Amino acid sequence: MARIAQHSRITESISLGAIAKTFPAAKVHAVLAATQTASIRQRDLPAHVVVYYVIALALFMQSSYREVLRLLLEGVRCLIGRSADVNVACKSAISQARTRLGWQPMRRLHDDVVKPIAVRATRGAWYRGWRLVSLDGSTFDVADQAANEAAFGRPAASRGSSAYPQIRFVSLVENGTHVLFGNAMAGYATGEITLAKAVLGYLQAGMLCMADRQFFGFVLWELARQGGADLLWRIKKNMRLPCEQPLPDGSYLSRIYQSAADRRRQNNGIVVRVIDYALDGVADAEPIYRLVTTILDHQQAPATELAALYHERWEIETAFDDLPYCTPSYVIEKIESVDWDYTFAEFLRDALPRTWQRRSSEAPKEHWHRLGLPADALAESSATPLCL
Repeated sequence: MARIAQHSRITESISLGAIAKTFPAAKVHAVLAATQTASIRQRDLPAHVVVYYVIALALFMQSSYREVLRLLLEGVRCLIGRSADVNVACKSAISQARTRLGWQPMRRLHDDVVKPIAVRATRGAWYRGWRLVSLDGSTFDVADQAANEAAFGRPAASRGSSAYPQIRFVSLVENGTHVLFGNAMAGYATGEITLAKAVLGYLQAGMLCMADRQFFGFVLWELARQGGADLLWRIKKNMRLPCEQPLPDGSYLSRIYQSAADRRRQNNGIVVRVIDYALDGVADAEPIYRLVTTILDHQQAPATELAALYHERWEIETAFDDLPYCTPSYVIEKIESVDWDYTFAEFLRDALPRTWQRRSSEAPKEHWHRLGLPADALAESSATPLCL
């Protein structure tokens, strides 16, 4: 019978067990083979163990490198026998093993495994028949080292430059679980629109993707639609969208074009549904908000419901807040995998059954209740067609 090691916490054993359950050994070996990073000769730290170790490092950020490895090897010892002699490698051996692994297998494993996990009972994960996801980007600091600055750059500041180099990333999040998936990462100088083009390929039919106004554009809209997902994106309120067909719920149909010339000739337009609304009685609210959606049938998704639903996009900000503010002092060969390591850790936390059980323990509520607004605040909001 396996026993928990003396002076260790049971939560540590549970978390390390969750790593192996969430990322099966067969999948890890397959990824190592595909990226040609599997260990060729027998080592104290073979490649598949280092993969689990890297994920564990992000889970136990407050512990030393060797302590995290000890916890991981204790689990191995339970499997092969308590009498087995399992040695904890020295710091230099750990560093060499991490360098041998590289970032490619971590990226490949991330893309293969980290996906939405909500079940039908998960609270906040669904709107009618759609799985709710949000698109957004952010930055986080990396260690102030010359190699990191050369690879990623750093933002300007009022006096010179900022204290730390920064990574920019764009991600999708499953709203109900906060699972970040489809991540794209680059240096600070790379724009969010550029990264979003790689991320939108992870959208699938049955999803409803929400995004803020900086992402809206003809090319990105078309790219987001290709996977079959529906979209609900905010746009600038002064964007020209003439009313072609008013709908009973106050929304209307219009068209977007790739260029002004296409608009003049009315060529290659894409039909969208436009929702203009205001938040009456809400302090600091803007005079008008404007959304566009691919859901053209107002009976499938009424305008007041979509207006309330859009504010669920802020769930991605909460998910970003769960990521570490500053990465540890990895050298440049390792920094490429930092983003994947941390999203692995967040995925593990959210993938544990207790997470979605807790979130689904209450009956679903209307979304405007979650905004802290009165129940009729959006029901009475204006959504008047702007027929020009």
